[in-house]
Amino acid sequence: MPRALVVDDEANIRELVSVYLSASGFVVEQAGDGLEGLRLAESGEFDIVILDIMLPGMDGSAVCRRLRETSSIPVIMLTARDTDLDKVAMLESGADDYLTKPFSPPELVARARAVLRRVSAPTQPSRTMSIGGLSLDPATREISVDGVPVELTAKEFDVLEVMMRDAGVVFSRERLLESAWGFSDYVDARGIDVHIKHIREKIGDDAGSPRFVETVRGVGYRVRRDAQ
Repeated sequence: MPRALVVDDEANIRELVSVYLSASGFVVEQAGDGLEGLRLAESGEFDIVILDIMLPGMDGSAVCRRLRETSSIPVIMLTARDTDLDKVAMLESGADDYLTKPFSPPELVARARAVLRRVSAPTQPSRTMSIGGLSLDPATREISVDGVPVELTAKEFDVLEVMMRDAGVVFSRERLLESAWGFSDYVDARGIDVHIKHIREKIGDDAGSPRFVETVRGVGYRVRRDAQ
């Protein structure tokens, strides 16, 4: 059974989320502050983290950034803030997805399951895709650049995989949302920009003169078919 860590300083929210996740087949553990949540998340015992942004000890964004230094475990953040800047900040910290409070517990469970399906399910075809020095293996979810392994978050991997499967094709932000999330309203367009920014940073791509991921102004993004 998948193991979920729920980190929130509000006991009623922790319990509510835990009840719904448990009823859906998850083994759930809870933490009430950021430092405890980080300690548990770094243990490697969990498959997904549900993380509130407003936490005592260490806020959720800081927890996520620290976690991203050593792990690509999927993270769904919870927030009472609803501005575009807040949403972008969560994705900048390394979150795969987010929900705004008050939220629907069944929707949270559905998103958690969707993230885990994409991480664990075999992808067809499973052969390694290589373009220039960029290689991506859908079966093992491993990426390398010029033979050097690169670690992406689950959602960053999904976005890059979608574009590599159709190298040269320009993907609008909306199409990337639909392809990588399964729902076009999971994240706004600026969220896609954040994921692309992180992908570029991790694969050593210069946005001004990209080797792999190219911006097509006013349209979207594509992986260059002629990448060297």
